[in-house]
Amino acid sequence: MANRIDGTALFTTMNSGLNNTFSVLSKTFNDGVTLQNLAKNDANNALSSNGLNQNFKAYLQTNFNSVDKNHDGKITADEINAYTTNLTRQGMTMEQLVQLGTSTGMSSSLLDTVMSHFNEIDANKDGKVTNAEIQAYGVNSSVEKQRKADRSQMLKQMSTFYETSSGKSEGSLLDYKYLDEEEA
Repeated sequence: MANRIDGTALFTTMNSGLNNTFSVLSKTFNDGVTLQNLAKNDANNALSSNGLNQNFKAYLQTNFNSVDKNHDGKITADEINAYTTNLTRQGMTMEQLVQLGTSTGMSSSLLDTVMSHFNEIDANKDGKVTNAEIQAYGVNSSVEKQRKADRSQMLKQMSTFYETSSGKSEGSLLDYKYLDEEEA
């Protein structure tokens, strides 16, 4: 049977990237992770020196108001944890997958599969995919692939009994049984 897909690695990697980026930035700036601090070169330098890419910082800048729930102008550890937990529980939009998924540096086959089948995976049609939906899609597509393979194999075996190599029917095995009885 075909491999089943699991979005756990996708969500874990994206959430880790956001958490690691926040952690480095919160240590860099004494006054916290603010929109102004995210725009500073110090933020870029801190991330680069810790082996992190700038895409997660850019995501935090773009989505700052969504992460800063109390709107005090700072992202706190509790807010980033709540945000990443929410991403995992409620799923990610296609836009979030593009923004965060391309930032991870992980194998793109899972991300490519999720992106190319997003509408099929999004079973409840809420515009987001969850890990549960990704897993269900993987199971359903694996089962369907196996059904198609079984059906194809069955048809190939049936053609052995019902047709000659030229594709012309010579009748069924039952025909041969009845022919033998008539001749006897």
